[in-house]
Amino acid sequence: MSVIVAYSADEFGTAALRHGSEVARAQGARLILVNATAGQKLVDPRYAADEEIDAVVGELRATGIEVDVRHELVDDVADAVLGAARESSARLIVVGVRKRTPVGKLLLGSVAQRVILEADCPVLAVKP
Repeated sequence: MSVIVAYSADEFGTAALRHGSEVARAQGARLILVNATAGQKLVDPRYAADEEIDAVVGELRATGIEVDVRHELVDDVADAVLGAARESSARLIVVGVRKRTPVGKLLLGSVAQRVILEADCPVLAVKP
């Protein structure tokens, strides 16, 4: 059994990680941390530095949570999260959500929205 956390290096990813780690700990589940980008670090501030990922993983493991990491450059971030969930037969995906304007919703896709709509398992959407 696993819990997927769609992690971003901001307050929304931190909220997702906090809730996902609580669920993983309570259920004795493996946590899979997905931090992916379709761009470069310089243009995607939500893509965490290797050192940040190492620190997060260290903190989680220190609390007894089994952690796997998907920290990579991908074609589509939502597909990376959904793929990790399918491959691990995830019981839950946790995503942080941010408010978007109506124009933003029209012009830009949302990773959280796609994950919520396309996931085969329950999705927990959290706010900071």
